[in-house]
Amino acid sequence: MKSSKIVFIRPWQVELGEAELPHHPPEAHQVYLRNLYSLVSPGTELACLSGGETWFPLPGTPGYVGVGEVLAVGDQVTKVAIGDKALTYGPHAGVYAVDTLDRHTGMCLKLDANSPRLDLVPFTRTATIPFTAIRVSEIELGDWVVVTGLGLIGNFAAQLARLQGANVIGVDVSASRRETASRCGIEHTVDSSDPAWKDAVRQLAGSRGVTTLIDATGLSAVIADAAELVASYGEAILLGSPRAEYVTDVTKVFNRIHLPGFTQFKGALEWRYPTFRDEFVKHSIERNSEIVLELIAANRLAVEPLYTHKLNPEQAGEGYRGLREDKEKYLGVIFDWTEFSASGERGIRAA
Repeated sequence: MKSSKIVFIRPWQVELGEAELPHHPPEAHQVYLRNLYSLVSPGTELACLSGGETWFPLPGTPGYVGVGEVLAVGDQVTKVAIGDKALTYGPHAGVYAVDTLDRHTGMCLKLDANSPRLDLVPFTRTATIPFTAIRVSEIELGDWVVVTGLGLIGNFAAQLARLQGANVIGVDVSASRRETASRCGIEHTVDSSDPAWKDAVRQLAGSRGVTTLIDATGLSAVIADAAELVASYGEAILLGSPRAEYVTDVTKVFNRIHLPGFTQFKGALEWRYPTFRDEFVKHSIERNSEIVLELIAANRLAVEPLYTHKLNPEQAGEGYRGLREDKEKYLGVIFDWTEFSASGERGIRAA
């Protein structure tokens, strides 16, 4: 039996390929799942599709997060059972295996009757990624926070900062993303293509200024520029991963750290915290995921305005092309595997 999977063949070429299904029972800590819905993470996956990520050789199958139905479990697996639905960090494939001990891909969180609608569940990861920025921050009730970049990650960062009690200003060049942020409850948005955008932020924040900058663009030039907005004893949080070379005079940036007002620069990569719950550590990605699922189910985190496309896996090329070239229309792209993985499910059950 074979299963469908999305393959990045070479830079900017996407195809729907096939993979052999496993012919043996899962190992002790493995889980086999039938994919139901998977979500594209635009920043990471487009970087992989460009061929610019050394850790992702081409050809390769991408994948960041999805929700699947458990088909088989190893004899040491206790978190899920056959028939359960689970949030996973699996690939864009009809049927796949998860090693539940793996630090980066081992998430397998059982869903229950109180969980959100299944095709909304994959958005959980795009909210847990910016959750790290909130965890490392010193955001308090009444603070002013500016978020640069209002894609999926930045939008959720803005929503979470608002839930933390902050007054939030979302900044982006895209009118549609600013409008989407407004629909998600972000009261203030600013057009960063306006040369006077920083003045607009200062007018909103008032004399005390912005206490926290969260950058979700990963653009070094934006980080250096926006850091000027941070008030004394404030913080600049790097949520987006800087990838491109940027040449500048760093003395100005260093002086913001060294001299009054002593700006703190903080990294907020999601892997700053352990993946799985640990009795000796308060925060984990697993715990953050459970909280996000509750927030989505309670409509305290808005997802629907970010959910722009549900595509058949055969339309994968269209989805990635849209995310790259038509960012005004493409934001949250879900692949619907519910028909594609049905034959794979039968093959696994029979194995």
